[in-house]
Amino acid sequence: MKTRIADGIDWTGYIDWPVRNFHGYTTSRGSTYNAYLVRAGKTALIDTVKAPYAQNLLDSVAALCPLGKVDYVVCNHAEPDHSGALPAVMAAMPQATLVTNAKCADALSRHYDTSSWKIEIVNEGDSLDLGGKTLKFYMTPMAHWPESMVTYVPEDKLLFSMDILGQHYASSARFDVEADLAEVFQEAKTYYANIVLLYARPAAAALKKLSTLELSTVCPSHGVIWTKHLPEIVAKYLDWAPSRPAKKVVVFYGTMWGSTRKMAEAIAAGAESRGTVEVKLMDLNAADDTDVVRELMDCGAFAAGSPTLNMGILPRVAKTLTYVRGLRPADKHAFAFGSYGWGSKGAEEANGYLESFGCKIMRPPLTVRFAPDAATLEACRAAGAELADAAAAAADSWGK
Repeated sequence: MKTRIADGIDWTGYIDWPVRNFHGYTTSRGSTYNAYLVRAGKTALIDTVKAPYAQNLLDSVAALCPLGKVDYVVCNHAEPDHSGALPAVMAAMPQATLVTNAKCADALSRHYDTSSWKIEIVNEGDSLDLGGKTLKFYMTPMAHWPESMVTYVPEDKLLFSMDILGQHYASSARFDVEADLAEVFQEAKTYYANIVLLYARPAAAALKKLSTLELSTVCPSHGVIWTKHLPEIVAKYLDWAPSRPAKKVVVFYGTMWGSTRKMAEAIAAGAESRGTVEVKLMDLNAADDTDVVRELMDCGAFAAGSPTLNMGILPRVAKTLTYVRGLRPADKHAFAFGSYGWGSKGAEEANGYLESFGCKIMRPPLTVRFAPDAATLEACRAAGAELADAAAAAADSWGK
């Protein structure tokens, strides 16, 4: 496996092939925790890995440089998937100085006992001369934590971008040119939807700031390193940032005995009948919330279906809507639907979720008692056609 990125710069991270959950985000292709070693007159380790893999990191560093010769450890972000190995690293490298910003140092002190660590605080635009290579620091607050920053090596036109442009993607390929690009872009979109979407504005502001730098290589904290395809992923980020609606309709639902499923299928068929939009039909018994959010991020309109269980929303649907609400996809046309037996509370509660995250509610909940008859299915198809029209109109009018 190739680990050399540039002369004197190597990848020393860990590939977490089996991980499938990242605080609620389903990582169906695993992940990597990327750390990097920069060697010049002095040596700096850029970020660490998740705590269980601290020894793997130390072994990778030691294969390139004696641990006692590492002068600096840079922490760009305090979240434990990046900083978890820091206690072991600082114990193994007592001569090293931890370089970070004030907010990150404070956050680290609340995760770990940092009282014995040598810490150097850096601010926006500060530089650290390694003797032949320079580390320059830029603050990127709320992309995606308040203490986030990135590190730039001007001599190599190389940026350690932390979570920006990352992907939860385990691969033996370290570079975009070696990996399956379709998979990488899909995972980058999934990552953006589930990690960055809530912070789209500060992420876009960070990219705008960093666009003034000369860049040939971007090394994120997860996934592959961007080289040849860097302009493409930056363009995608800038396109995703304003939640530009596509001509796409998403219909997702939970079902118990198939009635809400029949309604969902009729709604999807109605949307397809227009011939103007892409349609995604997602059964929550099979689809993961992580994937639902990826599809919702750039749709123009969607419908959420739930039957009534115990006089309320189906818990599986409530789980999805709670997850979506936390990420707040913007300005979507939507409506709720579902079957019921004695009270139509499932669809009504789903509608309440849609209202709570600012959807443009297209109609009252579309409901039926028990199984849908022909008239109900025709109403579902008509509602689906309206969804398609709303999505197409939203895409056509965006930015005007």
